[in-house]
Amino acid sequence: MQKKLLKKGKVKEVYDLGIDKLEFMFTDQISVFDKVIPTQVPHKGETLCKTSAHWFEVAESMGILTHFEKLSGPNLMQVKKVDVIKDYSKLTPETKNYLIPLEFICRHYVAGSLLDRLKSGEIKPEEVGFPAGHIPEYGEKLPEPFFETTTKLEEFDRKLSIEQAMDIAGLTKEEFQEVKNTVLRIDERLGSDVLKRGLIHVDGKKEFAFDNERNLMLIDTFGTADEDRFWDSSSYDEGKFVEMSKEFVRQHYRSISYLDVLEKARKKGETEPDIPALPDDVTPKVSELYIKLFERLTGDKFR
Repeated sequence: MQKKLLKKGKVKEVYDLGIDKLEFMFTDQISVFDKVIPTQVPHKGETLCKTSAHWFEVAESMGILTHFEKLSGPNLMQVKKVDVIKDYSKLTPETKNYLIPLEFICRHYVAGSLLDRLKSGEIKPEEVGFPAGHIPEYGEKLPEPFFETTTKLEEFDRKLSIEQAMDIAGLTKEEFQEVKNTVLRIDERLGSDVLKRGLIHVDGKKEFAFDNERNLMLIDTFGTADEDRFWDSSSYDEGKFVEMSKEFVRQHYRSISYLDVLEKARKKGETEPDIPALPDDVTPKVSELYIKLFERLTGDKFR
């Protein structure tokens, strides 16, 4: 079968198989802060590929349409192909077989950028279900899931209102609500499944497309250490937050002050510093994290 490289991303390569199908190759590269770390993490690609396949199968068992076709290798996945249309003006409620140019984020706990925005006042506590005047703390469970939408195909992601999201993606109100309902259904099942294996699902993103009949279709990858945030549940019960996701790697670069230097350069418009490789003693820990998380997310042994 002739394969043509379509896109070489930070951690994933996409190939056109020429038969209305694509093949994803999950590499052992790892990225944080929009930087590819010059370190290969053994088995990372395989764990992400197999974890994603697991969740696609779970979604399909729930009656949710996905683009997943099959695993074609340890780190290879075949999926249905859809059009990628960057000109928003061409997307209407009549357009079919296209990638919806949005990312849908659903948060269940106060963590990451949500905490920063709550502290700065960009988001009010009542917008995420807390009483007015409540001061949210890191790790606090949200009274209700907090659903957000951003752009996907632009150079930098922009947060969007519901109206903006519907406008640029050619969605009707009913279709936007269908996306939201689908995300909530998946997260309810995902959260329930992983809790039985000692994990808390904190937040994550999902992507969708329309097929040839304009049926909503779950695409890309989700429920992995890269797309989602997980905490160890027994540690959480003791008031500790043990990161079981790529956040572990982000914290390493915060601890060596790389993020501070990077953010200062970005704010000043200066040349961004190269991200250093992971130390030799950290790389095996990251590899082990990905393997263990695969096993806890899926309930399967890696080998």
